[in-house]
Amino acid sequence: MGHEMKRRHFIELGGLATVALAGSVGGSKVLFAQNVAPAEAAEQRIAAWMEAFDGQGNHRTATAGDEASATWLVREARTFNVEASLERFALDRVDPQTAYVTVNDRRIEGLPLFDAAFTGPDGVTGKLGPLGSDAEIGLAESEPYALSTPGLELSKQVAEARRSAHKAVVVLTRGIRPGLFLLNANSFTKPSGPPLLQISSAESEFLKQMAAAGATTKLVAHVTRTPAQAANVTAKIAGRDPSLPPLVVMGPRSAWFQSVTEQGSRMACWLEMMRVVAASKPARDCLFAAFSGHELGAIGIDAYLKTRPDLAKGALAWIFLGSDIGSPHQAHVLHASNDALEQWALAALKREGLAVNATSAHTSPARGESGRVQRAGGNFVTIAGDSDAYHNINDRWPEAVDVRMLARYARALASGALELANKPG
Repeated sequence: MGHEMKRRHFIELGGLATVALAGSVGGSKVLFAQNVAPAEAAEQRIAAWMEAFDGQGNHRTATAGDEASATWLVREARTFNVEASLERFALDRVDPQTAYVTVNDRRIEGLPLFDAAFTGPDGVTGKLGPLGSDAEIGLAESEPYALSTPGLELSKQVAEARRSAHKAVVVLTRGIRPGLFLLNANSFTKPSGPPLLQISSAESEFLKQMAAAGATTKLVAHVTRTPAQAANVTAKIAGRDPSLPPLVVMGPRSAWFQSVTEQGSRMACWLEMMRVVAASKPARDCLFAAFSGHELGAIGIDAYLKTRPDLAKGALAWIFLGSDIGSPHQAHVLHASNDALEQWALAALKREGLAVNATSAHTSPARGESGRVQRAGGNFVTIAGDSDAYHNINDRWPEAVDVRMLARYARALASGALELANKPG
């Protein structure tokens, strides 16, 4: 069944397409049902937003897909009578040119890790061996992503590879199934270590055999750097009392591949929260921010906070939309900086019949961009889901999406955000 036919089949099964109305969402024709219940209307909006996000292509920072999602969010905000802006920041974009490893007359394509060194176009040639051996090219494995342990995939062998004396290292990326599960470049502004080439774990058996044999190997991780600009999408819904500490709703939108559940779910919740808050006149200012630069060490929020030095600690709360919210058949974790925000989130979810599988200790390290707020002493709350397709090419619409579940999370977070927006004092 083709991608477009799967999408049509999904919508028909969901009972969403009954009466066509004029208009579009995100540049795509969308069928909306008239006179439907609020829950069904939310599902229609979520389906349209997720399809639009998928259609923008690869969302890597400062690329065409990243720019498309930025301008799309601005257009969507205007439908709620909210004026959103693009706040641009500069970076040297990494543009991969040639990335592969050749061993035993076999060429295997990959992608360099963006916060390590790179090779020239001729690459590095030498013996392939286990990590820590005296071989010129080492072989390492990443850890599979774990919802309960943010950053686990970059620990252990990947960290050891950065400190190694190898001229280059092949990194077999591991997920729940064989495949290429890309690693974020958390040290993008301060790269370190030899060239690290990410390769699908489907090649594990072959490459481990070649490493044991000390096979002659060529590794190429050649890139160019291009001065570029990325954009954070920001908006403000003015409150009745601007003297009150503002509420901030934030989430990253850039990533590897289409990242429909990883980032699209965040943006769907972000838009639904904006829609609900904008329809009311909240007591306090409500700030919305959708960041680029997420996979590059979260440099987007750094640019945002640079022009707002007091906001991290001065906001009433930061609602950080974690990755893979509403992912089908997956666990969800809640992390808040204090009891009050944890109980607020649990109550908001309960109103939609939702619960989390675990809560993190208030002082445990916060994930992603919320870590900046935590280290500044600010108040934050985040919810994140697990995923079988985290940083993988298969994170696509509609196969990876449970629209009904995501819509319930979006409705819960939107009603909860409105409650905080009207919190007195």
